[in-house]
Amino acid sequence: MSETADYALFLDFDGTLVEIAPRPDAVQVDPSLVPALERLRERLGGALAIVTGRPVAVIDDFLNPARFDVAGLHGVERRVDGTLSGGRPEDHPDLRAGVERLHAETARYESVLIEDKGASVAVHWRLAAPGDAQAAEEIVKAVAADLGSAYRLQLGKAVGEIVPAAATKGHAIRAFLEAAPYTGRRAIFLGDDRTDEIAFASVNEDGGISVRIGDGETVASRRLADPAVVRALIAAWAEGAPIDPDALPAA
Repeated sequence: MSETADYALFLDFDGTLVEIAPRPDAVQVDPSLVPALERLRERLGGALAIVTGRPVAVIDDFLNPARFDVAGLHGVERRVDGTLSGGRPEDHPDLRAGVERLHAETARYESVLIEDKGASVAVHWRLAAPGDAQAAEEIVKAVAADLGSAYRLQLGKAVGEIVPAAATKGHAIRAFLEAAPYTGRRAIFLGDDRTDEIAFASVNEDGGISVRIGDGETVASRRLADPAVVRALIAAWAEGAPIDPDALPAA
């Protein structure tokens, strides 16, 4: 098997491919990113996917006109070879009620943002004053607790997200690896946040390579400094540089 047929590449979006923005809709995509991803996908025989907390449709908007394989909402929805499954809001009536409660209970706090993703919901407090941020975190924790074991709370960088308990990026990556062209390949997963640690652990367990972007404690085996370094690596691999993830800096 050739070098490029050895690997399947899985990429988080926010904080990995693009810099974190004050608001989820304010992300800026480097103009060189999509062409480089398309070239690298071709080099990998199609074994490249975005694995994100964002909905698939939002990733499509940011990476337009390209259409990549995507696990959205931490794996609640997944598109492989153009076929999309999962992620229907109507399948989550309890969560829909929780979203209404989040809107009602955070309305008094300035700059607290509710990102309703249909089958999951994120509360952002990056722009909020410290007291409002603390209140928002406590509210999302309470709503998640009241939803019970069918859902779980994921805390990230100034964000708390409620997702179906069965959905993790680790499960999403394993599902990709069960289908062509990913089957039989060694997973490489790049992510930047606490929400990516579950996937790092499962990728490590399966013999893959986990790469943490940025600082912070991690179970990942490798580390890169920031999204600019990630984009430079993707561009180099896309142009034919050796794909040797074991040579990346240790975490």
